[in-house]
Amino acid sequence: MQQQLISLSPDLQRLRNEGYDVEIRAGFLLAKGIPYVNSSRAIGFGTLVTHLSMAGNIATKPATHVAYFTGGYPCDKDGTPLSKLVIGSQPQQPLAAGVLVDHTFSSKPFPLQAGYSDYYQLVTTYVAIIASAAEALDTSVTAKSFPVIEPTTDESVFHYYDTASTRARISMVTDKLASGKVAIVGLGGTGTYVLDLVAKTPVQQIHLFDGDVFSQHNAFRSPGAPSVAALQGKPQKVNYFASLYGNMHRHIFPHDGYLDATNVEQLRSMNFVFLCLDKGSAKRAIVAALEAFAIPFIDVGMGIYLNEKTNSLGGIVRVTASSAQQRAHVHDKQRISFGDGDEGNEYRQNIQIADLNALNGALAVVKWKKMAGFYQDLEHELHSTYTIDGNILQNEDQPA
Repeated sequence: MQQQLISLSPDLQRLRNEGYDVEIRAGFLLAKGIPYVNSSRAIGFGTLVTHLSMAGNIATKPATHVAYFTGGYPCDKDGTPLSKLVIGSQPQQPLAAGVLVDHTFSSKPFPLQAGYSDYYQLVTTYVAIIASAAEALDTSVTAKSFPVIEPTTDESVFHYYDTASTRARISMVTDKLASGKVAIVGLGGTGTYVLDLVAKTPVQQIHLFDGDVFSQHNAFRSPGAPSVAALQGKPQKVNYFASLYGNMHRHIFPHDGYLDATNVEQLRSMNFVFLCLDKGSAKRAIVAALEAFAIPFIDVGMGIYLNEKTNSLGGIVRVTASSAQQRAHVHDKQRISFGDGDEGNEYRQNIQIADLNALNGALAVVKWKKMAGFYQDLEHELHSTYTIDGNILQNEDQPA
């Protein structure tokens, strides 16, 4: 996969063709084996690192002129530090998993407004500055090592690199989500927004559970815009959404069928579960099983009512989390409804409220990311409600 990415970008392929040892890792471009001179006038070899901007699987114009370097402090041939090039030094600063750098470089192109035209210009410009001193001391030294290129196994869960995290310099934070199996039970509305957000994270596997058909009314409560032909095909929800988000995430597994006490064993191997289903009796059996399996989970729900006097909707959106550290609130305070009634809840009548589904899903995923350490969590609340009238967000059930 990596070799294909390099071959699809003319500037990256040109670097490789001319003998540079280039590699794509965690959304960064690495040029390895770059000779430099240290303060003792000894020659060493380091790695030039730069953020990789891509459109699909093709490298685009670099978004910044700043680059990084793994190795000693580069100097000129007399051992004088290249202080005009190095704008920061911090031993082993992590940019992403497996990408550690020691120095930050800044060599602005001219004109600055135009930026570097491509990665060939960026890499060769920095190499010329860094390696010229080493080449002056030893004419046999070169950055063009023409390494033997061996096939590599691409372990990314994405079909294309997550350049959003690298551009924001939060790859190390994003890596906190790069493990385990996440299940989403129920794809009627909120569950699809949970999927939309979780599919954009590096979680290893996403398992979808639902036994229903993707119908026309679902289209108005879910992300995306399905075609008439797609609706006429009456696809199963799990298959439709697995195919849609499979364009981005490699490891999405559909499970066509409803979960209940008879088959909840399918969740035993999961590391986290989102419960996005309405049927309370089925939810009761699933919650009991997840507690027995010691699996953390988040349950979502909303209570929507029609105010006939104002002819408008009101209600509450809810997110309830449960983990091995605290589960009693789910039962003692009845945070999760296990009944199949609630005839007064207009949500059961499929009122089209995609914005509330999206909000419910977003709040659930934010809480999941808090539990994973991605977001700062000062209160560690396990139950949150959003009230439409008054725009009130309230947190409760902090661990004792």
